[in-house]
Amino acid sequence: MSSKSTETAVSSTAVSFQEVREEQEGQRLDNFLVSRLKGVPKSRIYRLIRKGEVRVNKKRVKPEYKLKTADLVRIPPIRIAERAARQAPSEDLQALINNSVLHEDADLLVLNKLSGLPVHGGTGVKTGLIEALRSMKPEESDLELAHRLDKGTSGCLLIAKHPKALKLLSEQFKTGHINKTYHALVQGSWPAHLGEINAALQRQEPQGGERFVSVSKEGKHALTRFRILEKLPDATLVEACPVTGRTHQIRVHAQLAGYPIIGDEKYSEPAPRKAFSRQGIKRLCLHAAVLSFVHPVSGDRLTVKAPYDSQFEAAIRVLRQARD
Repeated sequence: MSSKSTETAVSSTAVSFQEVREEQEGQRLDNFLVSRLKGVPKSRIYRLIRKGEVRVNKKRVKPEYKLKTADLVRIPPIRIAERAARQAPSEDLQALINNSVLHEDADLLVLNKLSGLPVHGGTGVKTGLIEALRSMKPEESDLELAHRLDKGTSGCLLIAKHPKALKLLSEQFKTGHINKTYHALVQGSWPAHLGEINAALQRQEPQGGERFVSVSKEGKHALTRFRILEKLPDATLVEACPVTGRTHQIRVHAQLAGYPIIGDEKYSEPAPRKAFSRQGIKRLCLHAAVLSFVHPVSGDRLTVKAPYDSQFEAAIRVLRQARD
């Protein structure tokens, strides 16, 4: 029996001011607001910042502004309509998330993200992974993504449980002290001599609401190291280690090399994509296999490995069978 979703209004009728605590220092303004304006679309938060309705110490700032202790953040009156049903993930999704936990302690959580599940809700997306987690763990009021994975990418996803952990983990991502290892199935036979791709990347204007990245001399430095894991008919299983952390970096670098990732709807041609789809390979074949970082509280190095999901395993199996 289906239940109708009820609509509730979340509103604030007056300007509020929030002082930044010491453990929140270094957090980006946009992330600070997302964690405090639950249910407000991120696009609206950016619009509030751009229009100057959000201010820090009475001054206009950009979304990437890094907050300092004792900064005073002005938050304007906000009214949005939420559908209550959107706040509660289905029992099936809750079970999938619970079964995907790779590591959890008082400070952080590492999940083996499912391919096809967005990490956060947005335009046209009712519930993302972080919203589902917040609904499932109401006692964890400060859950925040420490980084992001594309919707189609599976594997290790790191989530901070409090501002101090988020700050320290974000610093590690920024300084390159978090080691990320991905596995990808790419089209064609990746050459053994191609061990790295060093090509600057630049975000383009959203096309139909979708982010798009291209190689550009005016872009930001981007370096990815590649290693062959297994040669397969018409494909190669490769290890990809991004030294920098640009949006869609591995996907664009693979495309630039001439060996796009199988199932990549944005950076591969339709014909080979359809050919692999006829073999049952329909997902983006990119998996965050290993994440290694310094624990933000204990100081110990923690290495977490994510096993392949059934779709990724099936894709490799299908390709191996074509060889055999």
